[in-house]
Amino acid sequence: MELNSWFQKGLTKDQYIDAMTRNKEEMVSIYERFELKEEDKRKLEAMQSKKLRAIVLTEDWCGDAMLNNPVLLRVAEAANIEVRFVLRDQNLELMDRYLTNGTSRAIPIFIFIDQEGNEVGVWGPRAPEMQALVEKGRAELPDKEAPDFQEKQMALYKRLGTSYQTDSSIWKTVANSIMTAFL
Repeated sequence: MELNSWFQKGLTKDQYIDAMTRNKEEMVSIYERFELKEEDKRKLEAMQSKKLRAIVLTEDWCGDAMLNNPVLLRVAEAANIEVRFVLRDQNLELMDRYLTNGTSRAIPIFIFIDQEGNEVGVWGPRAPEMQALVEKGRAELPDKEAPDFQEKQMALYKRLGTSYQTDSSIWKTVANSIMTAFL
């Protein structure tokens, strides 16, 4: 299926948010609190005439999606990018075209397309700075066979999730990274 068809199949922002059963309040909270810097808004306004669109491969249970999707929505609003959400687990045919490192169905993945459906850029699943933070946390975990591995892993994910929801500098980092995909 070509990208225009996937875009048409996707959910609008409101449809996606209405259907969310996990991380909804957290995602909406980030969306409501995040604002782009004025200089970024000016750069993005210059992109409006390109009429780009974005396909978001996502799932509501994903912590990275909870962080990245609302930031993308703010970027998209400033650049006049229409966004559609496609659920990864129901659309593996598309997901498998955008595997992370050729093997992982990591999400979210943002596929930026022009009006003809040509791919302009791809972003995801994390900003490089966030990937480094996650890798650092994982490196500090005990061996997977250790009796406290799962407990410490859950504590790491809880700390990351709290940071994702409260640290506005993370939101700015993510926005800067997303913009590199199409600016």
